[in-house]
Amino acid sequence: MGWLSMEGWSPYVAGIGIGVLSWLAFLLSDKPIGCSTAFVRTSGMIERLFRGSRALERPYYRKFIPTVDWEWMLVLGIVIGAFLSARLSGQSELQWVPAKWAESFGSGPPTRLLVALVGGVVMGVGARWAGGCTPGSPDPRSPETGSCWESCGSAESTRARRPRPPPPGLPR
Repeated sequence: MGWLSMEGWSPYVAGIGIGVLSWLAFLLSDKPIGCSTAFVRTSGMIERLFRGSRALERPYYRKFIPTVDWEWMLVLGIVIGAFLSARLSGQSELQWVPAKWAESFGSGPPTRLLVALVGGVVMGVGARWAGGCTPGSPDPRSPETGSCWESCGSAESTRARRPRPPPPGLPR
């Protein structure tokens, strides 16, 4: 059980694990594994709190009924699993602004939270636009999925081109 307390896992092993989980999801439920629909369902459940059954009149919510389903439970399991993994590996620490972020952009929590929120929204929109997140993408060759990957790639290349501050001790 020592592998549960490792600080990092091989991305290859994690990728294979997600692949096997995806196969099992198809085998047992005849549906692709995915998380982005759970967020849509959650927004529908929140809307139902305020608008009642009128929220269900939306065509989108007729297709994706706002209810707790296995995808929603998967997201809950991811959150619980991430927490347990952090605790078991000794990496559990509440930080508003990680050290790497503070070195590059400053230690202000509002900026960090705003960027995290915008990044989350962009990823969510991209996942819904592509017809689901990567493991659950119906067809990775579809134009929508390609567009999502293009957007992520251009965002990453922009980040990579951003000038980095010199290492500590060197003149600017």
